[in-house]
Amino acid sequence: MMKYVMEALRRKEAQERLPVIRMEIDYELATLYDAMQEDDKVMIIKTKERLEELRKQMLQIDNEPV
Repeated sequence: MMKYVMEALRRKEAQERLPVIRMEIDYELATLYDAMQEDDKVMIIKTKERLEELRKQMLQIDNEPV
């Protein structure tokens, strides 16, 4: 019984995190745009890596069983 309660709480927390992840993605996309405008290759790489991390987090949340 407790296992199901914990799973439900974890799912709820993950779903609540989605809007935060979306905001972070928007911010990183703006950062990537600025870095591309300035031809800042280091920042472009760092931003792309962060976007990949956020993408994985989002997919993980979407793939959790309901």
